[in-house]
Amino acid sequence: MSLVNAAHGRSEDTSAVPPDGGRPSGARRSFRQVAGAYAALAKPRVIELLLVTTIPAMFLAGREVPNPWLVVATLIGGTMAAGSANALNCVIDSDIDKVMNRTKRRPLVKDAVPRRNALIFGLVLGIASFAVLFFTVNLLAAVLAIATILFYIFVYTLGLKRRTSQNVVWGGAAGCMPVLIGWVAVTGTVQWPAFVMFGVIFFWTPPHTWALGMKYRDDYERAGVPMLPVVATAEHVARQIVIYSWVMVAWTLLLLPVTSWLYATFAILAGGWFLFYAHRLQAAVHRGEETKPMALFHRSNTYLMIVFVALAVDSAIGLPVLGLPF
Repeated sequence: MSLVNAAHGRSEDTSAVPPDGGRPSGARRSFRQVAGAYAALAKPRVIELLLVTTIPAMFLAGREVPNPWLVVATLIGGTMAAGSANALNCVIDSDIDKVMNRTKRRPLVKDAVPRRNALIFGLVLGIASFAVLFFTVNLLAAVLAIATILFYIFVYTLGLKRRTSQNVVWGGAAGCMPVLIGWVAVTGTVQWPAFVMFGVIFFWTPPHTWALGMKYRDDYERAGVPMLPVVATAEHVARQIVIYSWVMVAWTLLLLPVTSWLYATFAILAGGWFLFYAHRLQAAVHRGEETKPMALFHRSNTYLMIVFVALAVDSAIGLPVLGLPF
């Protein structure tokens, strides 16, 4: 499930309805157009994070290549849960989406899907996700999926998003849940490495989302969403990005006892690479130069992919773990 990306999308209007996905004037829409509109409600592109984090968590949980059918079942159920949360978010935030240039082509804004239908679609997806995970994975994975949907809707979307600049910090916990679900799918329980992976995504979310917020500051301000870049100076935002980036990189090293030198190498190199660009953004802001926060936004996606792919490869190869230093 895509983190708070589910609420903010990616760089441009990634969850938009295709150009032909709106309601043609005086014409009946094709099945493809209707299906495309409903698919856009689920924001399929932002669900990519589900793949990037869930599968490596499953690899690390067993320290081997997991059962392919278990992976498929977990991803199907997890994708349904993410789609449910995203669709319900579209229903709740349709008023915001109407005034933001980045989201003005979403299905409810374009009247491509009736609001009532979107609500039913989101609820059905949520119920289906529980059923799929319960019958094909295990009860705990199914419960975690439902808990994620409820947290994302009631805590983040309804509780935090429009009230505090810390919205994506605490609300981002919803996007961390796929690693727990992946771990539980393999082991049936939650152990400390799963919580470490949870923390990596938790600390990754603010730099990732605040970089997007710097780019679309006017959009959020017009919509009345108090994202940090709206209520704080650019210098303060850049400083917070650097702080969270350092914590994130340090947090990845907590996985060294259960991984090998391979993961350690990629985690350190990728961390240094990302920190370089985070500091460069801060320096540019401090000097009053024109900044390109979206460059850091895109690099944050690449960084997370490198770290989690390294986890998967490291686990698949099965190299000796570094273990504790004592």
